[in-house]
Amino acid sequence: MHALPPTESSPAAVGQQLEQPLLEVESCLNLLGDALLRRDTQAIEQYAGRLHQALAQAIASFSEAARAGVVPPHLRHRLVQAGGRVAAQRESLARATAALDRAIDVLMPGEPTGLYSALGKSERKSLGGPSIQA
Repeated sequence: MHALPPTESSPAAVGQQLEQPLLEVESCLNLLGDALLRRDTQAIEQYAGRLHQALAQAIASFSEAARAGVVPPHLRHRLVQAGGRVAAQRESLARATAALDRAIDVLMPGEPTGLYSALGKSERKSLGGPSIQA
């Protein structure tokens, strides 16, 4: 007895249709992870954009399959794992951004919010004490 080729709505056909966008997401995650480790900003930007597009395509494909009730469990599990990796990379990037912001604040402090700068206070002291001018 020969197996029939999968039809468009069979679970096997749906699995094949979902496999490609999921592979693209996984590939983009790997490339982005490598770029993050290398701290290659140009590659990070490139792969983040590709990942965004791949995720949009995968979500659209999986949503359509879910409405038909034919998402294979092993592909659903891989999509969940990919979502976890996206969240982990997002968290890692947020921590790196916060550390960079703190370093920039130390190296280039902003102007104080008070009435006088540190330089202005020392100038007033050398002129014989505090004075208020309008």
